[in-house]
Amino acid sequence: MRSKLAIVLAAVAASSCRAPLPARPAAKANAKAATDAFVVREVTPALSPNQEPLVTACTPTGPEICFDATDNNCNGVIDEGCGVEIGPLQFTIAWAEGPDVDLEVTDPNLEKPSAEGRTDSGLAKGKDCGRPQSVCHGQNLENVFFAGERPPAGRYKIEIKVARPDDVHFPVKVRFGGRFGVKTFSKDVQLESAEDVWVREFIVE
Repeated sequence: MRSKLAIVLAAVAASSCRAPLPARPAAKANAKAATDAFVVREVTPALSPNQEPLVTACTPTGPEICFDATDNNCNGVIDEGCGVEIGPLQFTIAWAEGPDVDLEVTDPNLEKPSAEGRTDSGLAKGKDCGRPQSVCHGQNLENVFFAGERPPAGRYKIEIKVARPDDVHFPVKVRFGGRFGVKTFSKDVQLESAEDVWVREFIVE
């Protein structure tokens, strides 16, 4: 009887020392299906000499950091775990407290989402920080995302600009992040003046 009890106790101890099972990659699998469903091409016309074609690649830099418009760990999610809404098509900007920076995205129907509502195509604006920025608590972020599984095909235009340039010290540095399916990328943008607008255009197929 003792030998049977010893065997049972040994089995319990061995099972308690096993390494924890890895998390199931369900979310990533769903995102993979989404990215396989559409292709995105940059078609920005007349790039200026200081505007190179956007490199849609992610370089891991460490653990995820909130409200920096960056997929720091390159797992396909921007600002993961920070309460930022996501979608298979997503554009996000982050900047230091002070200026009122606007992220405007025009969909194939020539509509722009606002914080008050989404477009007919399904584009939504999840966060909009203006001036005064007390409601953002220094976490200045604007986020536009597609609230669905597959964004409509067509041309999308992204514009980043300073909305109210009064009392703004230029240049204004902005971090721009994007997501196409499971592919994420980010880029530093610098607005040199009140008239400066950073523009990118993409076609979803």
